[in-house]
Amino acid sequence: MKPAPLLLGTALLALLSACAPTLTASHPGRIVNTTTGQEGTVQFLPGSLTPQAAGATGPDNVVITIGADTYTGRTVLLDAGSTAPQPYGFSVAFGGSTGTQGSGVGWNVGYGPKPAPPQATLKTGNLIARTASMPTRTLTCTLTVDSAGRGIGECTDQTGVKYALQF
Repeated sequence: MKPAPLLLGTALLALLSACAPTLTASHPGRIVNTTTGQEGTVQFLPGSLTPQAAGATGPDNVVITIGADTYTGRTVLLDAGSTAPQPYGFSVAFGGSTGTQGSGVGWNVGYGPKPAPPQATLKTGNLIARTASMPTRTLTCTLTVDSAGRGIGECTDQTGVKYALQF
């Protein structure tokens, strides 16, 4: 086989694989009934813990299993947005020295925004899930998620029972 077509084919394959979407694993978590202590599992599909333009109209992206009940639903997260503008600071400094080799005087004036302290970026949102079986059972949850996709939440089912959520 000639080297030119082989090289061209390899380059084309590398280009196509670089353009392919990256597959990531689902994000696991747990849910616990705060009254009985019954524990279940939560699976967030890839991309479900990031703010998305589709909002509430997209497909289900979460599966929750508690005992024999399986809930499917959708998360919607809001981006925290930009932080408030940083306050400005003003500083003036004078200095001088003297010695056997001579003397010197210096000064400096500074004005500008103060450095921003490092902050974690938190997103808030909710999750609404339901069972496919009759009678339909529902869970509504509030979520707080960090930039790494870790978070906590609180859920309430259709009868008012509370659940704690960790992921």
